[in-house]
Amino acid sequence: MQLDQRNSGVLLHITSLPGPYGIGDFGPDALRFVDWLNSAGQSLWQLLPTTPIGPGDSPYQGVSAFAGSQWMVALEPMVEKGWLASPLLPASGFDAGHVDYATVLPWREQQLRAAAQGFFAQAELIDRQAFSAWCIEQQDWLDDYALFMAIRSPLNGAPWWDWSPGLARRDPEALLTARRTHAGEVAFWQFVQWQFDVQAAALKAYANGKGVAIMGDLPIFVAHDSADCWSRPDLYHLDANFQPTVVAGVPPDDLGPLGQRWGNPLYRWEQMAAENYAWWTARVKRALTQADVFRIDHFRGFAAYYEIDAASPDARQGRWLTGPGKALFDAIEAALGTLPIVAEDLGFITPDVHQLRDGCGFPGMKILQFGFGADGQHEFLPHMWPRRCVAYTGTHDNDTVQGWWQHANARERAFAGSYLACGDADVHWAMIRACCNSVANLAVFPLQDVLGLGSSHRMNIPGVLGGNWGWRFTWAMLGKDANRVLGLITAASGRGPIELLHLPA
Repeated sequence: MQLDQRNSGVLLHITSLPGPYGIGDFGPDALRFVDWLNSAGQSLWQLLPTTPIGPGDSPYQGVSAFAGSQWMVALEPMVEKGWLASPLLPASGFDAGHVDYATVLPWREQQLRAAAQGFFAQAELIDRQAFSAWCIEQQDWLDDYALFMAIRSPLNGAPWWDWSPGLARRDPEALLTARRTHAGEVAFWQFVQWQFDVQAAALKAYANGKGVAIMGDLPIFVAHDSADCWSRPDLYHLDANFQPTVVAGVPPDDLGPLGQRWGNPLYRWEQMAAENYAWWTARVKRALTQADVFRIDHFRGFAAYYEIDAASPDARQGRWLTGPGKALFDAIEAALGTLPIVAEDLGFITPDVHQLRDGCGFPGMKILQFGFGADGQHEFLPHMWPRRCVAYTGTHDNDTVQGWWQHANARERAFAGSYLACGDADVHWAMIRACCNSVANLAVFPLQDVLGLGSSHRMNIPGVLGGNWGWRFTWAMLGKDANRVLGLITAASGRGPIELLHLPA
């Protein structure tokens, strides 16, 4: 997909898809959603990170920067192969409108383990050979990830720094013993990741065949309790006991007097530079096997990042330090070619961030909801946008448009109503139309905004642990008009086939 061409798309995470097994996955409903996007004239499907989820079910705090979420692996293809019997749903069933992680995940893991057992017991030679070849191809990250997960399982998920000293410090003999002891568990996690890759590739191929590009999402930082930190602790600011000495976050601002202390360990950029940023190159290379373009979260951290002492309980005491800058992206581009990256340049942005973004040629992001808090010169109003940007009604961290409208103050509603020529009933379509009619090369809208849903359907409330990331839609919610109206707006703004307008001869 060319980021300098006029297109539009929808933001929807895989887990939000319908389906019978408690959480959205790469199964038949994903293909059906591609068909729906195509019928609405959309050329992009934006996802959240597809890496494993972490605390609070967040896709931004996973145990690996390279692995895929096991919960996105569809069961139907494994049933078709004969590795898994048709799953029996729990007596209480699953919630079609929300992911009940506490109930769904243990049940899904049972199904995955049964499928793996079926594969290793009766898979045909061609499938065994494909699996073996894939394991060899992916061994640079897969071997450590699978062993990491295998060791965690009998320890009930204990963090890696609490493992036996030999394993925590990666003593070669301890690792060799662990691989032998946990060989079956290692094979299970390899199998799950193989199926993730096979299914993700099939979905991408299907989408591309329908003229729909996949947009991924790459968090800038990794979790402390991750295969990444365990396998390469020298790349992070960790002490002799493998505890972070400094952590990531952002300073106090209008959103909070204490700032945000994320807790992720910070990179030793000088060590990464000494290796010509090989770890980042490998990470981006893998991301590009699963997506046509991807968004980098917290892009400003590559220009300058906020360092907080690990002992600090909040983010009030911290300091800004210079990031790797353009040298990082030059190294990746030299290895991989032109990078189809969207820079998430929101929040506290300084001139050096814009210089880095523009120097790399990456489009930034504009959020229409943010545009009505000041005057007509606000940078997030459409008439102020450049062509090289991605226009959003809102993101996964924002309220829905309808929710924003209901919670906005009287001045903001009056300003938005005048600017968009809208009211309570049609503000979501007005914002979508404004994004589409702007000069922005790419316009993206959360599915919740296309459907005009309220705050109860939002995906995430930043800073709130628990209750997020669970929203799902049902096919009945799409009705008969959502794709038709979206298609009309898309076509009229030059982002989709003119045939969608059904113009008279």
